[in-house]
Amino acid sequence: MTASQNTGDAGKHEAPTVPGRLPGLGHTAALLRQRLMFTADLRSHGPVVRVFLGRIPLHFVTTAELAHQVLTGETDKFDKGIFVDKLRRAFGNGLVSTNGDFYRRQRRMIQPAFHRRPLTRYSETMTALAVDLADSWRNGQTVRLDRVMQDLAISIVGRTLFSADFGPAVSAEIRAHTPTLIRLGVLRALSPPGLEKLPIPANRRFDQAVARVHRVVDDVVDSSRGDRDDLLSVLLNARDEDTGEPMGRQQIRDEVVTLLTAGTETSGIALAWLFHELARNPSVERRVHAEVDDVLGGRAATIDDVRSLPYLQRVITEVLRVYPLWLTLRRTNTSVSLGGVRLPAGTEVGFSPHALHHDPRYYDEPARFDPDRWLPERAAALPKGAYVPFAGGLHHCPGHAFAHLEIAIVAATLAARWRLVPVPGKPVRPRVIGLLYPNRLPMTAHSRS
Repeated sequence: MTASQNTGDAGKHEAPTVPGRLPGLGHTAALLRQRLMFTADLRSHGPVVRVFLGRIPLHFVTTAELAHQVLTGETDKFDKGIFVDKLRRAFGNGLVSTNGDFYRRQRRMIQPAFHRRPLTRYSETMTALAVDLADSWRNGQTVRLDRVMQDLAISIVGRTLFSADFGPAVSAEIRAHTPTLIRLGVLRALSPPGLEKLPIPANRRFDQAVARVHRVVDDVVDSSRGDRDDLLSVLLNARDEDTGEPMGRQQIRDEVVTLLTAGTETSGIALAWLFHELARNPSVERRVHAEVDDVLGGRAATIDDVRSLPYLQRVITEVLRVYPLWLTLRRTNTSVSLGGVRLPAGTEVGFSPHALHHDPRYYDEPARFDPDRWLPERAAALPKGAYVPFAGGLHHCPGHAFAHLEIAIVAATLAARWRLVPVPGKPVRPRVIGLLYPNRLPMTAHSRS
């Protein structure tokens, strides 16, 4: 059913409310307790269902078609939702938390920082830091791969953002506090209204993390002259194409905090899960090793090698399918019809990328890690909206090419020299926050040379 057909069905019925709503709490307790199971089960109640966050109704769509309508088909009818409202304290007016003309203006100013030429410059940092990490390991050494990959991602984003100003102290502050922003931000977004204003320990920890991250970013922004070959200089020198005005200092801070948080968590976690899946799937690991050996011959990967690594690219795509965002939330800014349900302006709308990525209606054996499901002839059969690791439409993540490039360069460089083996007796499972984090991921490095 197309968006125009949906409009014709306007007002036919009201979305059913999911069973289990509690007075005052709504479905919040079950949503936070069961998480993946809760959102996966929503499809059994219909294509559009109502879930209550406290007293706030959230219309949840459970089909790829409707998710595509929200993200891309009628993207101008949807703004960021309640999640952004609760996170504005952290991200101010950064891209992640703005809408409308202001969002479009900021995106136009930032997008050139992710074009081919600057990406090529950033890729040199990715390669150099991946080599440094590969050189630091010793045969038989056990590493906490989840922590190592997040540290590496922080270093890569920090160096491309801040150039020489990004030292160990700045890195340590970002590493210590950005996970708190995400973890407690998700809890805030799904909790009853007003909870974020209470003087409880979780709110104090959130406010402290925000203050520490803002302070370190302000220090670096204030010390920059904008004459370096880094992303911060791009922001400092950007001008609005209509007015010629630069970004204000606080706006730059907001964008930097957004880029640091989004850019470190997604890539670092994806790299950790990638090596976890290689270890769990020996046939996939052998094919990755054969490909990187053929293309790289033991050297480090560069941006020019990425297109010559098609199997690794499919592995990355499959990692992003299996371990995506848990929830995406939006809000209607006008009257919208979704699946025959008429929603007035101001309605909270959501869907689960994780549930869509594991939906057997779209994926054969969705629990199986299968990079070849992304061969062109198989991927072509996938409906729009069934694969949404970086959202889509107007709010498509501007850094998606950066993230893909980073994951490919780091994975290829490390796989060319090392095989990572799980530590026995240390089971790994996902911790669902906003993203899916490994609860732990110790692995032993074995030299391939």
